[in-house]
Order: sequence, then C-alpha cells, then structure tokens
Amino acid sequence: MKYRTIGTDPAHRREVSVLALGAMLFGSLTDEKTSFAVLDRFVEAGGNFIDTSDNYAFWTDGGQGGQSEELLGRWRRSRGIGDEIVIATKLGARPLAPGTSYTDNPEGLSAKMIREAAERSRERLGVDKLDLLYAHIDDHTVPQRETVEGFGELVAEGTVGLLGVSNQAIWRVERARALAAAAGLPGYEVLQYQHSHLRPRSDVPSDLFRDGSLGHAGPELLGYLRAEPTLTLVAYSPLLTGAYVREDKPLPPDYDHPGTPARLAVLRDVAKETGASVNQVVLAWQIGAELPIVPLAGASSVAQLEENLAAVDLELNPEQRTRLDEVH
Repeated sequence: MKYRTIGTDPAHRREVSVLALGAMLFGSLTDEKTSFAVLDRFVEAGGNFIDTSDNYAFWTDGGQGGQSEELLGRWRRSRGIGDEIVIATKLGARPLAPGTSYTDNPEGLSAKMIREAAERSRERLGVDKLDLLYAHIDDHTVPQRETVEGFGELVAEGTVGLLGVSNQAIWRVERARALAAAAGLPGYEVLQYQHSHLRPRSDVPSDLFRDGSLGHAGPELLGYLRAEPTLTLVAYSPLLTGAYVREDKPLPPDYDHPGTPARLAVLRDVAKETGASVNQVVLAWQIGAELPIVPLAGASSVAQLEENLAAVDLELNPEQRTRLDEVH
C-alpha cells in the first residue's frame, strides 16, 4: 500500500492509504459477513481509509440511514480496531423522518444539528473522535458563519479531527474557508466530489441542484486544488458503479455526449497496453495524478476489492498519462 497525508495541523493530519474504501452499502445491501470480509482484506492489504455517512443507506429501506456506521462500529469492536484506521463520515443529509429524503427534509447544517449528528455518529461508530467529518450537502437556510463555528467547536473540543465538504459550489467552499480563517477556526481541508476519467455534463438540473450538478469535480474545483495545494480531493464513484466494465450497468445519462467515446477509447487502449482492467487504469490514473486525489471505491465482494487494490501498484508511463490527460 501507498500513503499520502491529508490535513495540515500536526494535531489532526493523518497518513491515509491512497485508495479509500467506501462503506455506503455495508449493513444494508451488502450483508455483514461479506462487509466484514471486505473490511478485513482491505486492512490486511494496508488500507486504512474508510468512508461512510450518517444517512447510509436510508434509501434501501425507507428509513433514515445509520446502518453503515453501525456495521463499522460492530466491526471495530469485534476486531479491536483503534485509531490506526481513519474513518470519515458525513452529516447534513440524513432525512429528518423515515420516508423522506435529503432533497425535501434534510437535517441540515445548523450548529445544533451538527453537534447532535456528530454525537450520534460517534456512538454508532464507537469512537471518541471522528477522524474526518464532512458537510455532506449545503444548507442555504443557515448562515455559513454558524455552520463554520459549529464545526470549529467540535474540533476545539477534540471530538472531531479534520473537516471536509462535499457537493457544494466552490464559491461556497471558499467563503466558508475564508470565514474560518478570519475567525481563527479550522476550515475544510478535504473535498469529496464525484470524479472519474469520463467527464459528465454539469448543466443537467436535479432535485438537489436546480442549476446543474455541483457534485462533480469539474474545472473550477480542479483549478481550486491547483491554487490550494494543501487541499485533497477524495473522488467518489470513480468507477461509475461498474459502468466501465459491466454491460448491465449503462453509463448515466449525463455521460451521453460527444466527448465520452474518445475518452473511453483511450482508457481501453491503455488497459490493453498494461494488461490491466479499465477500472484499474482509472484508479491508477487518479492515484498517480499531479493533483492530490484519493479515489474512493466501494466493493460488494472481496474479488472486487482485490481488483481495486491491484491498481495501487499499476504504474502508468508518462506517455500514457499524457494521452489520458489530454484526450478531448
């Protein structure tokens, strides 16, 4: 395994594996035995960066989520896991009532809710301190200063280490970081956005993003990373939930545009040259990128995890990287 540093404060920064394991469906669609086997193999291979959320996976049973955190808590206790494993979780998008969603009834990012949600996550995970806590979605009903101060208080109290943000406009991220800096408070240091080799359209509106997607790592976010080298991008859904390699998993509609075939062709060419799978090329391309990117990939079986782990040692040569980077 290889590792990289996230965070800047010596008291909270962590060395994490260059591949993160997504635990979104653990405890719901992925049963406990399989989830434990995947987690055990990940740790055995040197992986130490696991991602979850307080609302995973509410959509599987119409509830409010929490199954993933609860399973990770049971796994930690059964294996005697301590703070050597970095578990990141998120808050703000848990439905306030069963049968609702984050689009119509989210818990939000008030200072009161941040404190209460973080406490519930610590209890479910069985930890005294959350290593990395994200604001999962934005909340325009609460002043950003209140949100910034709410997160800052938890860091000051020692119940949270690093702060992260996901699915927010970059101007909102920068504004929150500026507020934190002006107040002498910790700010967001890890950005979790969807990122893969294929580029989606960002102008397609949705229930959460009325003006087009804010959840993808587009040119504005990548430019922000270049300007702020202490930030890290954790790239969720790097393998597009299997769409690169599975005929029964078509690409999402926002990838249906003229740029997709050319990028797919280069990926497949490099995969043939290296003897690797397309999935492994995508992960290796991210892991070895000029920008600090940590791919976050889930796995519903040990076999899937093994394929992902092999990407850590896949070395793409400069010419292959140039072709992957510059294809239009």
